[in-house]
Amino acid sequence: MTETMDTQRTAVPSLPAQYQPGEVEQRRYEQWVAAGHFRASADSDKPPFTIVIPPPNVTGSLHMGHALDHTVQDALIRRKRMQGFEALWLPGMDHAGIATQNVVERQLAAQGLSRHDLGREKFVERVWQWKAESGGAILGQMRRLGDSVDWERERFTMDEGLSRAVQTMFKRLYDDGLIYRAERIINWCPRCLTALSDIEVEHTDDDGELVSIRYSDEVVVATTRAETMLGDTAVAVHPEDERYRHLIGTEVEVPLTGRMIPIVGDEHVDPTFGTGMVKVTPAHDPNDFEIGQRHQLPSLTIMDERGVITAAGPFEGLDRFEARPAIVAALREDGRIVAEKRPYVHAVGHCSRCRTTVEPRLSLQWFVNTTPLAQAAGDAVRDGRVRIEPAELAKRYFAWVDNMHDWCISRQLWWGHRIPVWYGPDGEVVCVGPDEQPPTGPGWRQDEDVLDTWFSSGQWPFSTLGWPERTADLEKFYPTSVLVTGYDILFFWVARMMMFGLYVMDGKPPFEVIALHGMVRDQYGKKMSKSFGNVIDPLDWIERFGADATRFTLARGANPGADVPVSEDWCQGSRNFCNKLWNATRFALINGANVGGPLPEPAQLSPVDRWILSRLQHVVAEVDEQFEAYEFAKICDTLYHFAWDDVCDWYVELAKPVLAAGGEPAAVTRRVLGHVLDQVLRLLHPIAPFVTDELWIALTGRETIQTAAWPVTEPTLVDDAAEAELVMLQRVVTEIRRFRSDQGLRPAQRVAARLDGLAEARIAGHEPLIRSLVRLEDGGPDFSASATLAVAGGVNVALDTRGSIDLAAERARLEKDRAAAEKEAAQARAKLGNPAFVDKAPEPVVNKIKDRLAVAEADLARIAAALEALA
Repeated sequence: MTETMDTQRTAVPSLPAQYQPGEVEQRRYEQWVAAGHFRASADSDKPPFTIVIPPPNVTGSLHMGHALDHTVQDALIRRKRMQGFEALWLPGMDHAGIATQNVVERQLAAQGLSRHDLGREKFVERVWQWKAESGGAILGQMRRLGDSVDWERERFTMDEGLSRAVQTMFKRLYDDGLIYRAERIINWCPRCLTALSDIEVEHTDDDGELVSIRYSDEVVVATTRAETMLGDTAVAVHPEDERYRHLIGTEVEVPLTGRMIPIVGDEHVDPTFGTGMVKVTPAHDPNDFEIGQRHQLPSLTIMDERGVITAAGPFEGLDRFEARPAIVAALREDGRIVAEKRPYVHAVGHCSRCRTTVEPRLSLQWFVNTTPLAQAAGDAVRDGRVRIEPAELAKRYFAWVDNMHDWCISRQLWWGHRIPVWYGPDGEVVCVGPDEQPPTGPGWRQDEDVLDTWFSSGQWPFSTLGWPERTADLEKFYPTSVLVTGYDILFFWVARMMMFGLYVMDGKPPFEVIALHGMVRDQYGKKMSKSFGNVIDPLDWIERFGADATRFTLARGANPGADVPVSEDWCQGSRNFCNKLWNATRFALINGANVGGPLPEPAQLSPVDRWILSRLQHVVAEVDEQFEAYEFAKICDTLYHFAWDDVCDWYVELAKPVLAAGGEPAAVTRRVLGHVLDQVLRLLHPIAPFVTDELWIALTGRETIQTAAWPVTEPTLVDDAAEAELVMLQRVVTEIRRFRSDQGLRPAQRVAARLDGLAEARIAGHEPLIRSLVRLEDGGPDFSASATLAVAGGVNVALDTRGSIDLAAERARLEKDRAAAEKEAAQARAKLGNPAFVDKAPEPVVNKIKDRLAVAEADLARIAAALEALA
């Protein structure tokens, strides 16, 4: 065995002295793609594992949310490939109707043109041209992150196949009576001039005003949008409110207009809020619209699509934000203002694309009747066909699907899937499927609107696999295995995919598991925002620290459903971890570590070898369990501490004297070291693919780690006795090292010492290793102890430190350290004793303070012991 291993020792390729990610990542990625390692086949007899990537916008660039999302998905897909699954990770992009149209319109505006100057057909051609030239930058950025997607299957929500799927879906829903056209209140952007979905509206707490207006001596209402009173068609009170029951059925005059409107009783009104009276403007408020429907109230539209007042009178032609103060001033002059509160902070919706304040607007639009679809989506989770991770977020999902409103799917844009409905000269309405010819002849015209982007992306899990045709891909890879996404779009995109998938795929949900992660935040738990100045560009981190360090940092903060705090220091720490792996593997190669042949027989293994192999089995089992629970923070923590602490800091150090001595024990250790590094690199590969592939190829001489089998536990290698033995050795070494440090002894300084009690602690055979690790030498016959140390397991260490330290200087140093530790402990206790901090700070921040307190208290105990020893 020794001869074989020594032969391999000279054949192992060398590694550069330092790891340079920039010299590895692009080269490795190009090799992976060229070799087809990411390609999946529907003809394979392997069990399928499928993830469809949440399609980023064609206008987008990689941000931290994408980087986290893709890191988690890539880790799952790489592990499944190594486990022998036919793993498909399908990439693609969303056409992003509003965002993309805005980009091209801005380009035209710079040339003094509008889309209307080009006309619809030419404008759409211009958008396709922009996509070909500038769109999809994020796809290249995904390569830099290391995404192992099947690039040959890249899809786009406006490509031919997906367009066919969208038209088919619309036709089926229409024929089943689940799509209709009606006037309803929708979110309207006066800048983009289109309806918006709920997810396209971002709410912020804005400074506004709350104005109380007297309609009569008995009727006072409060509003944040005084301009909408021009469209009031009723005042509502709760029917059981004794203060106002006598007013129900009477009329009151709308100030400034002279119009008389009824006072109605409606249970929507909260009698405890404000005066208990609300003005009802059905055409400009969703709740008012519902009240209007219940009481057959007219709906008066008093603004146009740009937010300009159209109601006849002195305010006609004013922008809504110009009209508001003008109307308040007129009311004040008329003695109608009872109270004014400024600033009045309240939630205001903004267009997510242009930040314009959204206007609720009564509009003729197309809607999906979501009631039966949402019921099916809820049932699929309730009956266990779909599992939400973490389970506690399922109640948020139910709260949404169980109370879903009908979905407005029409958008007043030119870029997108045009609604396949034609109107005839005599009021005919014809919905056209993909294999049908639209009606022709005088007076026939197609609907001008396009479909909401979410209508097409809601079909993503099956349309990308070939639906509506029954393709081999659809049969093999649907339903997909897991959807990984942020909890913030659980209600919007996820629910829509569930509804559509169950509807057209015979009750089969689009995925088996919904794995939700949180939002990426800064190290203090604050949301990343340009205004806060804390936005981190993942491409900057990739450039400076490498893709593996970026991925590891994100994954190490990712607990299911929880927000992910990150910082540059943590990414630097992840880069240091990659360097640690590099240096350990380089050391192993230099010293002949190898993976040739089976592991040595147990009788040939030293207790140290048996310990590290036993620890490896526990780690493999833990990581498998954590992967199945989507606990990526725990995966990273487990692997980090095993690789850094057990392998690099302990096993490698314990192996050095053995390797230096040579012979059969060294050959055994070289084989064990090679095996352990081989397995560690495989376990780390899904999260840190580049450095692990580079190191594994150098270690094994094989093509790529991607085709290596995922580690499995070997129960015969579990050795509780060896683990207990090494735990005792580690405790002894650690306490001696701490004592040396406390006494101010230099790390390389050798000190005469006597070790007693090793046999009772069952580590007598490790005395040479212990002495080597803590720089202790035999004191000889004239040994005289100047200090003693009682350590773990009854072991006693007597040391002769005379002449090694300056006692007075050492006492002064320790007193200074004690003062610093006391100050740190006091600050931590003060924060943890403050309920305002503990209740409001993010959990990771609170835990960090707890850790600081624990470290400070441990330091105080250690320093007290050191001072006692000096005395």
